[in-house]
Amino acid sequence: MSDRESGDDQPQGQSKYGQGGMDNVGNSDFDSGQNQQGEQELATKMLQIQSKRFYLDVKQNRRGRFIKVAEISADGRRSQIFLALSTAADFRDHLSSFSDYYASLGPPNPESMPEDGKLKSEMMIKENRRYYLDLKENSRGRFLRVSCAQVSQTMVRGGPRSQIAIPAQGMIEFRDALTDLLDEFGTDDGGFKGELPEGRHMRVENKNFYFDIGQNNRGIYMRISEVKSNFRTAITVPEKSWARFRDIFADYCDKMKDGNASASGGSSGDKDAVRDSTRDPVRDRPSSSGADGGPGTGSGPK
Repeated sequence: MSDRESGDDQPQGQSKYGQGGMDNVGNSDFDSGQNQQGEQELATKMLQIQSKRFYLDVKQNRRGRFIKVAEISADGRRSQIFLALSTAADFRDHLSSFSDYYASLGPPNPESMPEDGKLKSEMMIKENRRYYLDLKENSRGRFLRVSCAQVSQTMVRGGPRSQIAIPAQGMIEFRDALTDLLDEFGTDDGGFKGELPEGRHMRVENKNFYFDIGQNNRGIYMRISEVKSNFRTAITVPEKSWARFRDIFADYCDKMKDGNASASGGSSGDKDAVRDSTRDPVRDRPSSSGADGGPGTGSGPK
């Protein structure tokens, strides 16, 4: 199994799991890679599968519960993914299917190995996240690669992926550990139960703005993305702040509207005052002789 396939391409660093790599977090809606304020670890399981250690941590914050899966390679490097409890239940079922398929395979045959190494693939969709499950084979053996990517209007094919790789021989053990945690904590994610609004798009001059609504274990949020050519920036606004966000925008809109109205009225009045103060009543008096303005013009020079 190559280093990249096994997730062992992270820089060295310290973590709660010992000497390990920095968090490979492409699914940061669950966790920033650091301990969140008010976050609790409810349970943890450690699995030793071949040369790797896997930690399955059930965590809880003010919005709900989720599972963090961390993979620690033999040299201490680390990668991880996050699963909502309902997603973890789907993943457990897929593990059974992949295990059955793996058991049906004969010994590895380099001559019949698929070009891309994939033997079986599935995909799970959870709101704005996609999980890709690929049973693969290379010169080092067979393994299940699990990767996660976030998608939105601006990232139809998904953004950067976080991933782990489980040796095929350990899929049953992994499934059983996941089942134990789900039996204890259930599969209810918590949070909003209704259907989230669809994303919106707005174009202003040469910029595109995208509004995507998502949900994670910390709650509902709005991601506002600004796209100009190949440049993209984004901010995330928690749902609890939307009303305040709206009020600030509305306040600025009202102030700019009032300011423009005042400027427009004051500007017009000032021009009229200047014109009136500089007018020569004799020179500017209308003339019927046309001496200055020509025959029949009825006005002098302005």
